[in-house]
Amino acid sequence: MADKKETIKKATSAPKKSSAKVVAKEKPATKGGKVESAVIFTGGKQYIVSSGDRLKIEKIKGDYKEGDKVKFDKVLLTVNGGKATLGNPFISGASVSATISKIGKAKKVTVIKYKQKSRYFKKRGHRQPFFEVVID
Repeated sequence: MADKKETIKKATSAPKKSSAKVVAKEKPATKGGKVESAVIFTGGKQYIVSSGDRLKIEKIKGDYKEGDKVKFDKVLLTVNGGKATLGNPFISGASVSATISKIGKAKKVTVIKYKQKSRYFKKRGHRQPFFEVVID
């Protein structure tokens, strides 16, 4: 009886190995020793950006091609060095410029509607368009 308890303790007290990998984060872009970043609002979502970042955002209405410049006027927050500026809801006069690097469609999303016992089954799919932009 005592042997079983000891073996159970030994089995459960073994240290667990972590499978998580540590990935080095890139340092944010600096300008004159100050960290510059902002929170922008586009496509119904908010993004934290700094210069040099690559983002996948929702497609913007209008005629755009790869290499075109885009300006985001809806800036919620800016951080320059240790000083943060908050908007109510947006900061007037602030904007973030970006360059479109890729226009494409995401992987296919399958939408299924099903009601049991009523012979109702609908299967639809679509590919969501996106812009990949580089923050200037």
